[in-house]
Amino acid sequence: MMETNQVEKKDLVITRIFDAPLEQVWKAWSETADVMRWWGPTGFSCPLAEIDFREGGTSLLAMRPPKDFGNEDLYSIWTYRKIVPMDRIEYIHNLADKDGHKIDPTTINMPPDFPQDQLHTITFKVLGANKTELTVTEHDWPQGQMVKMSEMGMNQCLDKMAAIFV
Repeated sequence: MMETNQVEKKDLVITRIFDAPLEQVWKAWSETADVMRWWGPTGFSCPLAEIDFREGGTSLLAMRPPKDFGNEDLYSIWTYRKIVPMDRIEYIHNLADKDGHKIDPTTINMPPDFPQDQLHTITFKVLGANKTELTVTEHDWPQGQMVKMSEMGMNQCLDKMAAIFV
């Protein structure tokens, strides 16, 4: 029997097929210039991406909202746990301050269901000479509004990523 104070969690899984070779899709996750082109939902820009793409490394990314959403950059850190070239990236995602220090999401007015220390798994699969399947899994989301916002935001990021490959 589940305790009443336990929150049900689920993985958010998004799969996208890109018209691009595996190497190019991999670069979109590992190269600063590419990450800066797609990180952030529609209307947001990425003014900062300090990529330390190695197991044990931590990347610091900034997401700048459109003016009508405020003018505060939102920072994230990705701490890489496992990197299998051209196959898989595993990292722990957290919100951060501008110096790359992990913060509690509620301190910047995020809802309490915004997870901390969340595992993200990115997998790559060749489907043909110029087709690559990418799957993004954000593990253990509490059921609620934030998982829906994350799904919408990641889909918009992947739309922006697709534009890199045109």
